[in-house]
Amino acid sequence: MKLSLQGIKDRDSWESKGYELPGYDVEKMACATRENPYWIHFGGGNLFRAFHANVAQRMLNEGETDRGLILVERRAQTMENIYKAHDNLGILVTLKGDGTVDKTVIASVAEVLCLDFSREGMEERLREIFQKDSLQLATFTITEKGYRLKDGTGEFLPDVAKDLEKGPWNPGSYLGKLAFLLYVRYLSGKKPVAMVSTDNCFHNGDRLYEAMGAFAKAWEEKGLIEPGFAEYLASPQVSFTWSMIDKITPGPDPSIEALLKADGVEETGSATWGAAASFFANGEETEYLVVEDAFPNGRPGLEKGGVLFTDRETVDRVEKMKVCTCLNPLHTCLAIFGCLLGYERISQEMRDPRLRRLVEAVGYEEGLPAATDPGILNPQEFMDQVIQVRLPNPFLPDTPQRIATDTSQKLAVRFGETIRFYQEREDLQAGKLKWIPLVLAGWLRYLLGIDDRGKSFPLSPDPLLEELLPRMKGIRLGDQEVEAQIRPILEREDIFGVNLYQAGLADKVTKDFRELLAGEGAVSRVLQQRLSVTA
Repeated sequence: MKLSLQGIKDRDSWESKGYELPGYDVEKMACATRENPYWIHFGGGNLFRAFHANVAQRMLNEGETDRGLILVERRAQTMENIYKAHDNLGILVTLKGDGTVDKTVIASVAEVLCLDFSREGMEERLREIFQKDSLQLATFTITEKGYRLKDGTGEFLPDVAKDLEKGPWNPGSYLGKLAFLLYVRYLSGKKPVAMVSTDNCFHNGDRLYEAMGAFAKAWEEKGLIEPGFAEYLASPQVSFTWSMIDKITPGPDPSIEALLKADGVEETGSATWGAAASFFANGEETEYLVVEDAFPNGRPGLEKGGVLFTDRETVDRVEKMKVCTCLNPLHTCLAIFGCLLGYERISQEMRDPRLRRLVEAVGYEEGLPAATDPGILNPQEFMDQVIQVRLPNPFLPDTPQRIATDTSQKLAVRFGETIRFYQEREDLQAGKLKWIPLVLAGWLRYLLGIDDRGKSFPLSPDPLLEELLPRMKGIRLGDQEVEAQIRPILEREDIFGVNLYQAGLADKVTKDFRELLAGEGAVSRVLQQRLSVTA
């Protein structure tokens, strides 16, 4: 069972092992897509594999379209070794709570390109696509940090600064290349397009617009381009839609590799564990994608693939419900304390009464009162599903270490929004919060890289670690005089969304941090005492 266009022609072998194969002519689809592309996606990681590519596949299977999508990857290695090595096919393994799995061969990716203009033909092909009248939307899963223009000091990142200075031609930064491609579309006749961020960040469309606008403004002010590009980006010809996406997609797991190998799928060893993508993706069954319906060049029937379309205000409410209260903060709780307590699976943590109770306290007691009701989804029911079904799913190989990635970029939205909600309400005072401060103190404890047994562990990648770790340097288990060292962190609105001193929470966070720091086993003791449960 070779994962290739030739290999899947042996349908009996695949279908006898329970694989769902594409119900359309893959090669014909690829030709039609390359000729008249309508959908291009940036970022070929697990979420793309498990969600966007599957949406396109459903549309193809339904006969809603005869074209798939074009993928743009940052890494040439991923393009060559993961996608092209398998004729752009992939396998989606859906892991259900009852232990059963669905296995689907995804063939909707018609072409894979690399956002590396030094590779032969890449810049020319991307320019050609962005000049096409048929192009309706560009979607993105480049992670929240992918939209960063500046570092923590407010200075432009080095590669961004170079692009801002030298203009759109031959850009070096990821965002600079995106701005260049939009400029190409502008030069080709100010053609309409929808720029659809589907990353897990607050008002994601605005983040993308602000980044593109920064390049347009700088290039025009320096006289590097003719005036008009910034106006084009702000016009109805280009939309930067808001969206909310929700699907837990852990990194490719060795247990899934073993499952595929047992079925007879060849070349499973070509996967690169820990990389952005493998030739397969594993994810949960539950999924939501709610998108602002603003497509100046028209849009395909994505609702046939399960996408929900609505207005910007509703997207905003759905996003706040999920990102600020009903899912993402709970994930961060489990990520922080899971790393400290040595857990390797989110589902294992949910069997720890202390951590389950902490998640319930953060969610139901402090989060739900601040949750917005979007109308199309019920916050209470959504959170019930998260706590009772999704997070405890023992067959979903998700890890606290994965969720802990880029935590400094997430706290402002996942907790800062709720803190501000309490600040603005006369009947709900931020100073009465007790579980959110404990989680924030847990993050400071996590930054030491020492678990509750006193053993060191590797911190997950985070763009602010170089700034934060020197501040934490010298703090040891048992230390109590820590306020002077952590105060500059607690004052950072860019991290927490608020100045914790001004919000009246700094003393609580500092006190909780001292308690979590009080020797080996302190994390377990604090959780047990506060939550009145035992492991």
